[in-house]
Amino acid sequence: AQNVTVDDIMTAYKQACQKLNCKQIPKLLKQIQEFKDLAPRIDCLDLKGEKLDSKACEALEEVFKRVQFKIVDLEQTSLDEDGASALFDMIEYYESATHLNISFNKHIGARGWQAAAHMMRKTSCLQYLDARNTLLLDHSAPFVARALRISSSLVVLHLENSCLSGRPLMLLATALKMNVNLRELYLADNKLNGLQDSAQLGNLLKFNCYIQILDLRNNHILDSGLAYICEGLKEQREVLKEQREGQKDQRKGLLTLVLWNNQLTHAGMAYLGMTLPHTQSLETLNLSHNPIGNEGVRNLKNGLIGNRSVLRLGLSSTKLTCEGAVAVAEFIAESPRLLRLDLRENNIKTGGLMALSLALKVNHSLLRLDLDQEPKKEVV
Repeated sequence: AQNVTVDDIMTAYKQACQKLNCKQIPKLLKQIQEFKDLAPRIDCLDLKGEKLDSKACEALEEVFKRVQFKIVDLEQTSLDEDGASALFDMIEYYESATHLNISFNKHIGARGWQAAAHMMRKTSCLQYLDARNTLLLDHSAPFVARALRISSSLVVLHLENSCLSGRPLMLLATALKMNVNLRELYLADNKLNGLQDSAQLGNLLKFNCYIQILDLRNNHILDSGLAYICEGLKEQREVLKEQREGQKDQRKGLLTLVLWNNQLTHAGMAYLGMTLPHTQSLETLNLSHNPIGNEGVRNLKNGLIGNRSVLRLGLSSTKLTCEGAVAVAEFIAESPRLLRLDLRENNIKTGGLMALSLALKVNHSLLRLDLDQEPKKEVV
């Protein structure tokens, strides 16, 4: 609506609550009073933690009708199917948000997701969707998959802890092969397995060179799953090579891979070591909290030395001792581009620290090396 004042919004919202016989939300009234310039998008509408039943949702239309926002935060608002579908319809119709947070809403159900998918498909302004801890089950995943396939303006998608293992992930991965806009995909805490789930992810990487961040922390990818992911990264390089010879476009390939806590061992590092010389896009690799051990780092070393892209490497809590630190030091000494290395929570004693210290004398790129505050106890 044009030429609206703060008073108009207040009055309309209060009247709607009266008509619908629902309580006004004090947190909302306070925010409306503080709105300054109503013409551009307002920074944030924060309803986090408020209980929004379907009537409370309906009353919100009086606000969405009159102003647009950058962020609409609906985290933990106890949305049910009716409320969720009404809200997503409004947000779609009025193009209310560029960033939408619907996390921690366990009961939006199939109809809620259907409306969310419709919103993802129809609005051209929604760039960021956070649906952490909001279950995306078998019956709802097809709607979201269809929305992601057709285009969707989403750049960032958070689906941590959404029960994606199995068919939902298969549908999403298949759909995302066609998607050219998404840049960041967060899939932590989904119990993703080292077989079908990882095969789907490897396949996604093979066909989609637009996704730049893939965060898989706290899953069960295992060495078997890492083999699929490595395969996908190798294939991606071939696709990128063909494209570089042709015209320039938005396909950069994967820049960040987070594999924190996926039960990876030295065997998985052998696959990764063989893949690293072939990846030309990967800049950040986080392998922390995996029992890689000294042998794992030795398996990685030559691959890292042969790699031309990795700038940041996470190896905290990977069961390294001095022997592993020596292998890492050999890589540091050879690397002309590494910027940051995290070795915290390992059992590195004087011998390992001496090797690292010598390597730093010849390395000119490293800006930050993370080590434990307290040196490890040892008998000297």
